[in-house]
Amino acid sequence: MGELYADVIVDISQEKLDKPFQYRVPENLRGELETGMCVHIPFGNGNRLLKGYVVDLGSVCKFDPGRTKEIRGIVKNSADIEGRMIALAGWLRKNYGSTMIQALKTVLPARQRVKKLEHRTVRRLLGREETLSLLGECRRRKQTAKERLLQELLTQEEIPYGWVTGKLGVSAQTVRSLETAGAVRVESRESLRNPVKVAGGEELRPRLSQAQENIVRKVLEDYDAGRPGTCLLHGITGSGKTEVYLKIVEEMRARGRQAVVLIPEIALTYQTLLRFYHRFGDRVSVLNSTLSAGEKYDQCQRAKNGEIDVIIGPRSALFTPFPHIGVIIMDEEHEGSYKSESSPKYHARETALEVARIHGASVILGSATPSLEAYYRAQRGQYRLFTLGERLTGGQLPVVHTVDLRRELREGNRSIFSRKLQELLEDRIRKGEQSILFLNRRGYAGFVSCRACGQVMKCPHCDVSLAEHTNGLLVCHYCGYSQPRPGGCPACGSKYIGGFKAGTQQIEEKLKEMFPGVRTLRMDADTTRRKDSYAQILSAFAGGEADVLVGTQMIVKGHDFPRVTLVGVLAADLSLGAGDYRAGERTFQLLTQAVGRAGRGELPGEAVIQTYQPDHYAVARAAAQDYEGFYREEILYRDLMGYPPVSHMMAVQIFSREEQGGRRLAESLAEAAKGAFGGREAPGAGSAQALSLGEADTSSSGPAMQLMGPAPASIGRINDIFRFVFYVKCPEYGKLIRIKDFLEGQAEANQSSDETVQFDFDPMNTL
Repeated sequence: MGELYADVIVDISQEKLDKPFQYRVPENLRGELETGMCVHIPFGNGNRLLKGYVVDLGSVCKFDPGRTKEIRGIVKNSADIEGRMIALAGWLRKNYGSTMIQALKTVLPARQRVKKLEHRTVRRLLGREETLSLLGECRRRKQTAKERLLQELLTQEEIPYGWVTGKLGVSAQTVRSLETAGAVRVESRESLRNPVKVAGGEELRPRLSQAQENIVRKVLEDYDAGRPGTCLLHGITGSGKTEVYLKIVEEMRARGRQAVVLIPEIALTYQTLLRFYHRFGDRVSVLNSTLSAGEKYDQCQRAKNGEIDVIIGPRSALFTPFPHIGVIIMDEEHEGSYKSESSPKYHARETALEVARIHGASVILGSATPSLEAYYRAQRGQYRLFTLGERLTGGQLPVVHTVDLRRELREGNRSIFSRKLQELLEDRIRKGEQSILFLNRRGYAGFVSCRACGQVMKCPHCDVSLAEHTNGLLVCHYCGYSQPRPGGCPACGSKYIGGFKAGTQQIEEKLKEMFPGVRTLRMDADTTRRKDSYAQILSAFAGGEADVLVGTQMIVKGHDFPRVTLVGVLAADLSLGAGDYRAGERTFQLLTQAVGRAGRGELPGEAVIQTYQPDHYAVARAAAQDYEGFYREEILYRDLMGYPPVSHMMAVQIFSREEQGGRRLAESLAEAAKGAFGGREAPGAGSAQALSLGEADTSSSGPAMQLMGPAPASIGRINDIFRFVFYVKCPEYGKLIRIKDFLEGQAEANQSSDETVQFDFDPMNTL
């Protein structure tokens, strides 16, 4: 049996993450040692015995075997939380491609040096008689400051230090003199910050419906029987998914377990926090990017210390160091923001499953518009599927009006607002009801479409839209195909062909011109830069301070405004035309979520969807609130093209300071993959470089693996860094990991210091 070596992180304190060092694993520890374990190791010239954490195991010695030191032993029953986090980092490294240090910094964020908050008090040390004697002496000497402090300490043995120096007017020097005399002692205790600033309120506990109770009961039965699993909760907008979450968390707390509640956007924090805080009080906290470094650190400490049971936040909240997680809830699980854009490019859904496996926890995925990945797995029996098909209020889904913008143009209306939307807006303003205007800008990447007929310029090889570049070319960012931008629509000849130019600020201005005196609020990237701006805007709108809320996708996700009776979607086609295989799914989800904001109270709701493609299945199914119908059509497309979730896809992303160097590296890595795994030109590829790779499945008509590209990224240069990408498709995720491992070695051997290679599995967006 050959030698076994371990990579060990010597210092994983949150103040510093050190590089790994390699140690030999002694014979007696083989078979016992695992990733994440804490071990004793000799370190430095003096062989000081330190503790470290195993981050990887392998048979290859990276240094001189004769000089490689040996692990002394395994630390028993120590740092269980840190060990779990180390194991999770190793999983991230393996499944998403990154350095181990990158993975560790994701799981264990390096703590910045922050000033600790201290709670200081002045405590009386002398007995009552001794204090009275000292007080009399201070009076005789006219030491009035000492007299005031001693007099107060006779009534209470301990006083806040700030009160002593403030209200009593006693100087720090005076306190020190009494401390030197042995009369008092200044005590200091670390005080952990609590970022939750929620006014108290009486909690309303609505009675759960039979359907809600059944979901809670089945989830808990499985957990108590030692079969925690993953459940997909598919509930229409307003069906009461949050009440199900609250009840499950309540039951987990009763079992001594903690809960992680994931939300896709910081904008959702305030409303979600209100619901959970009114149920569980100060046992709830938040963790997100708006917190200071000190606040983030303190929430982790509070979690470790058992001071909180529930954490609410975006994907990074998964790494809260809870000792005993019972449930992970992922609300609006379909959202693309659950995918990290920096290395390691992990997805919160898959990572939540791994965290749950480590803790023996249940996972609840909730959405009115589940991701195709989640619904596909539920259909195949990998997830348990629950459905809520009725609104809690008993009300109906809003009436949806689909407006064909082509007809509006032909009939002379060149306004941003269709005539139907203008009519309904006027009606709501007159009645004192609220409206939401949503500009669907997600996925906008310079695609070109015709305003007269709705035609979108698409790649002939990849069935995604072409993106317009500044040089006048239309480019596919999957295979590299390009063509000049046409002067007119190739379908109808209209001159009205180009990109969509309107923004939320322009919409707000036009709204005020059309309806003088209308009260508006705008929520977009410009208005939400300040801390707490999300909560302030949403709170103001909920409080009736505006008639119309104008915004991007952040306003249509999970918010509940009972007085909103109208939603207007101004440009449904923007995400539909994006150069991405997920464009149809994103469009359906956004439109369904947007429409669902209307009529959530007692008043009925209406929605207007403005589109150039009213017959597209994503638009038509969203207008009908028909998820199953959309899924059936979309999964056929994914199956035909070999896209996730039917297959898997890996984006290999190349970043370079030199354009030619980046292009050469991209081409060499693509060729290396082709050479290592075999390949031939895929049928129908045309001028695109699409290759079927080895290990083909001879039982099917299509290739088992396929390579597309390389091509320039959708944004070819950012901050003078050139970007290239190619894609590898494969039905088996494990094979993609092996290709990733191979390409990592190739990149390390061939790339320069100015070049970087990253991997993105089942990407949510093209670069």
